[in-house]
Amino acid sequence: MQFVPDVFRTAIAFIVVLGVLVFVHELGHYLAASWRGVYVETFSIGFGQALATWRDRRGTRWKLAWIPLGGYVKLHGQERPEDVSPDERARWIPGQTFHEKPVLSRAIIVGAGPAANFLLAIVLFALLFATAGRPIAVPVVGEVLAHSAAERAGLQSGDRILSIDSHAIASFEDIQRIVSTRPARPLTLEVERGGETKQIGVVTESRDSGRGPVGVLGIRGGNTEYRRLDPLAALAAGIAQTWEVTDQTIIGVWQMVSGNRGTEDLGGPLRIAQLSGQVAQLGAASLISFIAVLSVNLGLINLFPIPILDGGHLLFFLAEAVRGRPIPPRAQEYGFRAGLALLVCLFVFATWNDLSHLGIVRWVASLIG
Repeated sequence: MQFVPDVFRTAIAFIVVLGVLVFVHELGHYLAASWRGVYVETFSIGFGQALATWRDRRGTRWKLAWIPLGGYVKLHGQERPEDVSPDERARWIPGQTFHEKPVLSRAIIVGAGPAANFLLAIVLFALLFATAGRPIAVPVVGEVLAHSAAERAGLQSGDRILSIDSHAIASFEDIQRIVSTRPARPLTLEVERGGETKQIGVVTESRDSGRGPVGVLGIRGGNTEYRRLDPLAALAAGIAQTWEVTDQTIIGVWQMVSGNRGTEDLGGPLRIAQLSGQVAQLGAASLISFIAVLSVNLGLINLFPIPILDGGHLLFFLAEAVRGRPIPPRAQEYGFRAGLALLVCLFVFATWNDLSHLGIVRWVASLIG
């Protein structure tokens, strides 16, 4: 997409990224609803006035709207009976309404959206690992830190570490894994330097990690290779990569909540649009990887126990399963109001961060000041 002007490239990339994520998320709800026997009235990508509509053989109205900031699936009988008019209830198809299904079926339908996002991430990561290859930090010394154990042992930049104490080394992570478990211990490194193999002895340093001493060698990596994986290995690596992104996202959110990390990294649609354009310029592989990471984030955010989000609905369903009856309507209403208020505040805050990151806030302040 290098031939497309920046503004148009950003807009196109943003629409593609958000469109894929929303479509897959809502498709999860749609497929689960069809499986559990719930009629889907509308499947919309975007909000507002429809640009194109059509109906499938099941009678579902598919809609492409002009505001590409989300989407929705309208389930038949999604409302509570007391919230609709008698005329509306009379048009409900017995056996195909959402509210009359068992709590397990409703939970499956709601949880299928985030599940589809995680599945999309796994598939995209696996596709990348099977075609472009999986990035591997090769066990080559990129930098030797001053006054470190590695410098005292005579390690040099460009050395490729083949083994440590007869343990074969395939990646830089292998070096970190072995060294960290051997604080203040002598090690024998087999190193390739200039086409020759050398044996180098080194005594690791010991550092306190808060959980006990860890070994430190004092080198940094810097070289990355891409290795294509067979389909099964790529699928396994895709699952592992999705789990890693999920874990890192949860850690990041918890650090923000606990105050151990700033909230300047919290971004909204403007930040996503900007990054979409930048990533698209790097090529298809980078864009696919970006979509996979965002898909994990979208699935995870939707599982947060906030009313209005899928996680909030699942929380209500769990309470219904435990109590044997639904949460009182007034309690649900207050919960949805609180959830909406929280999401609006988060959206405003994220947009403010986006504007600050783009320099618009400083520009406006300079005009005023």
